[in-house]
Amino acid sequence: MTEPRVTATIEAAYRIESPRVIAAAARIVRDVGIAEEIAQDALVAALEQWPESGVPDKPGAWLTATARRRAIDLVRRKETYARKLAEVGRSLEDTTPAPDPPDPENIDDDLLRLIFTACHPVLPTASRTALTLRLLGGLTTAEIARALLAAEPAVAQRIVRAKRALATAGVGFEVPYGEDRAARLSSVLEVIYLIFNEGYTATAGDDVVRPALCEDALRLARVLAALMPGEPEVHGLAALLEFQASRIPARTGPDGAPVLLADQNRTRWNRPLMRRGADALARAGGGGPYALQAAIAACHARAARYEDTDWAMIATLYGRLLTLTGSPVVALNRAVAVSMAEGPAAGLALVDALRDEPALKDYHLLPSVRGDLLARLGRDAEAREEFRRAASLTHNERERALLLERSHR
Repeated sequence: MTEPRVTATIEAAYRIESPRVIAAAARIVRDVGIAEEIAQDALVAALEQWPESGVPDKPGAWLTATARRRAIDLVRRKETYARKLAEVGRSLEDTTPAPDPPDPENIDDDLLRLIFTACHPVLPTASRTALTLRLLGGLTTAEIARALLAAEPAVAQRIVRAKRALATAGVGFEVPYGEDRAARLSSVLEVIYLIFNEGYTATAGDDVVRPALCEDALRLARVLAALMPGEPEVHGLAALLEFQASRIPARTGPDGAPVLLADQNRTRWNRPLMRRGADALARAGGGGPYALQAAIAACHARAARYEDTDWAMIATLYGRLLTLTGSPVVALNRAVAVSMAEGPAAGLALVDALRDEPALKDYHLLPSVRGDLLARLGRDAEAREEFRRAASLTHNERERALLLERSHR
């Protein structure tokens, strides 16, 4: 294998395996910032050795073993080995680790700890998102900046501050239990959901969809579902993202312009993802917020044509979701479903009741939905005004163009 191909293989292996490598090191040093540096040291070692020795049969195991050795060496240098051994228990032994991790289940446990650490509520949501993409998505700072439409120096500082905040707060590298676990799990799910949504409907920029960001979030949801099979809402989130991801190929036209749900070519929806979504939904039960959203997505998936959609069921599910969350956005979505089930006048009454809702003051979809309902009622002049207002509020160029086009009809 040529050196460029070896280098490409190393980089690919590291991108795939870096979360587990970081997690294995973090279990020893109890600091995700230091663990990431150790993982990068392991990458450098691979770049130095693999061109000479060849790519090992299990690249991930080699990287993990190398990182664990370096983590143990660091602990020994910083403190007496006996004291650190007492602190971390039997996870360290006074021997050189074997080339392969001795227990793959421990690695998965470490990965679960890393997920809960990166998404700790002590961090602001923006910091949790950036740190999760870095440690668990394997993205570079530049890639995260592009994904989040933020300046690279700002993202770099956000990640540095997040690592420092975790260390200062003394956040344990552990999976919480009881009430603390429920609170922390909601934070983990929220971060993955936000990452997916930013890819599915970009809040700014020239693209309507950023599939790579959706893929990162979907992969994290699948990992979490595999690691926590007994948590219904984990499967609910996975189901929701599978269903939503299945529609991505039909959400934009050849020119990149958005395609409304009613106009999408449903033969382009990804059937294997829809089946995965249905399987995950069956494991989720049906009572939690993510499971309810997944059930709504399933209603769309089951409809061969837009006209076949069970809008009455969707309105009912949104009603249950609204009871759980009290979210004004959910109330707006319910109004759309009611308008389809009972007529635009019924939907408009619900939308008008939301016009003074502070949380929706600058939300472009409120005037967009209202414009659509007014147009369906034949109140064209009012509809055009609402579409223009919606266009002024969105930061996505493709979406703005679509809204302005509708305002001229």
